[in-house]
Amino acid sequence: MARVIQDLRGLAAVAGPGARLPSVRELTARHQASPVTVAEAIRQLAAQGVIEARPGKGTFVAVPPDDPGVPDLSWQTVALGMRPPGDDEMQALMALPPPGAIPLSGGYLDPDLQPAAALGAALTRAARQPASWQRGPVEGREDLRAWFAREAGAGLRADDMVICPGGQAGLATALRALTGPGDTVLVESPTYLGALAAARAAGLRVVPVPADADGVRPDQLAAAFARTGARLFYCQPLYANPHGATLAGHRRAEVAEAVRAAGAFLLEDDYARDLTIDGEAPPPLAADDPDGHIVYLRSLTKSAAPGLRVAAIGARGPAGARLRAARLLDDFFVAGPMQLAALDFVTSPAWTRHRRALRTALRERRDALLAALRRHLPELVPHAVPRGGLHLWAPLPDGTDDVALATAAAAEGVIVFPGRPWYAAEPPAPHLRLTFAAAPPTHHDEAVTRLARALGHGRVPTTRLS
Repeated sequence: MARVIQDLRGLAAVAGPGARLPSVRELTARHQASPVTVAEAIRQLAAQGVIEARPGKGTFVAVPPDDPGVPDLSWQTVALGMRPPGDDEMQALMALPPPGAIPLSGGYLDPDLQPAAALGAALTRAARQPASWQRGPVEGREDLRAWFAREAGAGLRADDMVICPGGQAGLATALRALTGPGDTVLVESPTYLGALAAARAAGLRVVPVPADADGVRPDQLAAAFARTGARLFYCQPLYANPHGATLAGHRRAEVAEAVRAAGAFLLEDDYARDLTIDGEAPPPLAADDPDGHIVYLRSLTKSAAPGLRVAAIGARGPAGARLRAARLLDDFFVAGPMQLAALDFVTSPAWTRHRRALRTALRERRDALLAALRRHLPELVPHAVPRGGLHLWAPLPDGTDDVALATAAAAEGVIVFPGRPWYAAEPPAPHLRLTFAAAPPTHHDEAVTRLARALGHGRVPTTRLS
């Protein structure tokens, strides 16, 4: 049937509206298909408005309806003005992989790693409690806020926290609440694509600060504060997305001092707190923040399931008050059953079991992807292996067009994400972000084999980075 549909589509595209198409008999002979198959192909294309079947007369290219009532929406182009930057990259980042493709991209756990049964049971219990459907505190349940505050260390209390519908919502809120349009925000380079998009959507000027295997460079951070007058620095100190670095112990005090000296805030995105693979994660920066410079963001979505849109953001003093006020304006409060289900889950033995199993599974997947790279594409093995998180930051040969490579890889049936969009300015070298958590480890060798074909078939041009 696919051949018949493709043939009719091609004929309809060449012929004008109303043109006669081959009969069922002609199509049956041409494709050696049964009349039933041809009729079904015609029915599907007719339902899509490509062709129309006229009983007793034949099949014709569909004629667009001449409807004077069709609205003219072209005025919106002028009214809306320029599109916000970053929209295309975010759409690509959140796109679902096509059937048959192996995903080495994405920001969430493979469904096999998600504690769906435990979450479902928790949500069922929550939904059965009538009080969960009532209006609660706009800042969120006190017991859930207290849990997030304990996770942040001794620096924050329940009253400092506000519950958000996911980490991205909390991030966008913080950028709007702590800055104004035209202000400067400093970010690590490279950094989370969603932070760049949210900052630009808020009308902020984004200035990158170099980072290496030990995290952001304190000397460069201090220089950036001095040069720009910025009052906010967005940072992922733990298993940073996309490059996987953790802020080294000897740099933590220096970064804190640079922020304090500038009279600024550090927005700590602790998205990977539950994604440790090797060793133990250092405490959040917010755990040692006597003067309220750290704004702390923690989400459950990355470590549990995409549908668990529960996070918390907190700060001390007037900054915390502004965050809570901004969240109220955004959406009043997070749904009560979702909050209660999240609390039920993270305070149950299922949470401990999930984190333990997740550590083992992520190590297996990370190591399987590294082994596949060493076998088929050793030049793409990262310079530093991340001790947690979901991604590898793979260097490409000099001059490789990472965007073209991602397109070629998709044609080979493996989905990867180019490194260029993760930079606020020109990237110093081409990279791919390869996610090891989105596909089973048994698929990683085949995924890298497909990627090697894409890189080696001469379809990936070299280009000067811009």
